[in-house]
Amino acid sequence: MSFNNPDNNFDEFFENYDSFDEAFNKCKEIIESGYFYDSVEMIEDLIEDAIDLSRFDEGLYLVNELLNIYPYNSELWSYKGQLLQGLFEFEQALQCFEKSLSLNPNDDDVLISKAITELQMELYEQSEDSLQKALEINPLNSEVYFNLGVLYQKQQIYDKAIQQYEICLALDPDFSDCYYEIGYCYECLEDYENALKTYERSIDLDPYNPFGWSNKGDVLLKMKNYEDAIECYDFATTIQDDFVNAWFEKGIAYENLGKIDKAISCFKKVIELDPEDESAYYNIGRLYEDYNDIFTAITYYTKAIEISPDYYEAYLARGYCYDSIGKIKLALRDFNKAISISFEESEAWNAKADLLYSIGELEESIFYYKKAVELDPDNLNLWITLAEAQFEANNWLEALECYDKCIILNSQESDFYYAKAKINFILNRTLEALECLKKAFELNPNIKKEFEEEFPEIRSSKLFKKFLDEI
Repeated sequence: MSFNNPDNNFDEFFENYDSFDEAFNKCKEIIESGYFYDSVEMIEDLIEDAIDLSRFDEGLYLVNELLNIYPYNSELWSYKGQLLQGLFEFEQALQCFEKSLSLNPNDDDVLISKAITELQMELYEQSEDSLQKALEINPLNSEVYFNLGVLYQKQQIYDKAIQQYEICLALDPDFSDCYYEIGYCYECLEDYENALKTYERSIDLDPYNPFGWSNKGDVLLKMKNYEDAIECYDFATTIQDDFVNAWFEKGIAYENLGKIDKAISCFKKVIELDPEDESAYYNIGRLYEDYNDIFTAITYYTKAIEISPDYYEAYLARGYCYDSIGKIKLALRDFNKAISISFEESEAWNAKADLLYSIGELEESIFYYKKAVELDPDNLNLWITLAEAQFEANNWLEALECYDKCIILNSQESDFYYAKAKINFILNRTLEALECLKKAFELNPNIKKEFEEEFPEIRSSKLFKKFLDEI
C-alpha cells in the first residue's frame, strides 16, 4: 500500500477548514483512501484539536489509525493516553503513557500527564513519584509544581499545596490558575483574609476575568460582608452576563441583607440562564414561604422536584407548606418521600413526628421522635420534644430517661429538673421529687411560685414546708 497522497489540495483545505466535523470527515476520507502519508502532520494537528475540544472518540479514531502505521511514535501514545483520560478510561490511559515513556523516558510533559491520571485514580504516591521524576528532567517546569499543588490539595494538605502553587507563580507569574487554587486552599483553611488577598492578586493580573470577581465575592459572602460581595458579583455579571453562579450567590447575599425581592430576581435570572437549576427554584420557594405566600412556594418546590426527583430538602420544605395549610395527607406523603430519600436525616423523621403529634397520633409520633433522636443524639430540642410526648402519653419512666438526657446536654436548664420533679411526684417518689425541685429552684427561683400554684396539695404538706425551710 502506498501512503503518498496524489492530491495535495488537502494542505490548503486543512489551513482553511471551518469546523472540526468538516476537518474530521475529510481526514477520515483521506485515511480510508489509503493515501495519507503527506497528511500525517495535519492529522496530528487535528488530534490536538480533538483533545482541546473534548472530541475524544474522534481523536481516538485518528490516533489509532496513525499508530497502526507508526507504533513506535511516543507522541502518538501520549495523545492516545490523553484521549482515553478524557473518556475516563484511566487504566488504559496509564498504559499508553507508560508506553510513551518506554519510547522516550525523558519527556517531562508525558510524566505530568501520567501523574494526572494517577491522581484521578487516587494513586497518590505514584503520582508524586511521576512528578518528582519530571522535576529531575526539568526543574523549571511550572506545570509540575502546579500539579504537585493539585496533588496535595486533593489530599487536603493545603499548606503544602499553597507552597507548590507559589513556586509555580515564581516561575510563571502569569499562571493565573494558581491564584484560584491558592484562594481555594485558604478558604478550606478558613483563612479568608489571605483568600481575599489572593483573589485580588488574580484580579490585578486579569481585571476582566469574571471568575476572579466571583471568587472574591464568595469569600466576602463567607465573611458576611454582603454589600461588598454583591459589588463583586455585579462586576462578574457585567463582564459575563450568563455567569450563573455569580447570579446565584448574589441572590444569597441579597437574602442575607433582607432584600428578598432582589434575591428572588437574582434566582429568577439563574432560571432564565439555566432552566434546569433546581436549587434556584428551591431558593425562590424558600423566600416565598418566608413571605407567607405558601401556594407560590409550593409551586416552586414542585418545580424543583420535577427537575430533581430525589431533592430531599424540597420534599421536606413542601411538606411543611402542606402542613401549614392543613393538607395533612400531602404533607405526610412528602415527609415519607424525604425519609425514603435520606433515611439517615433526623429532620424528616422529626417533621413526620410533629405532624402525627398535631393530629393526635401520639404513640405513633413517639416512634418517629425516637428515630429522630437515634439519628441525632446530641440534638437537645429533639430530646425535649420526645420527653414532652412521653409525658403526655403517661410514659413516666421513658419521660424521665429523656429528661435525664436533656440534663446531660444542658445541666443549667431549670425546666428539666422541674419536669422530673413532677413525674417523681406522680410516681410517689417524693424524696427524688424534692431533690429535683431543689435543683430547679436553685437555677430559677421563679419556678417556686409556679409549683405552688400547680400543686397546692403538696405545698401544704409538712414535708414540703420542711423542705422549704432547708433551702
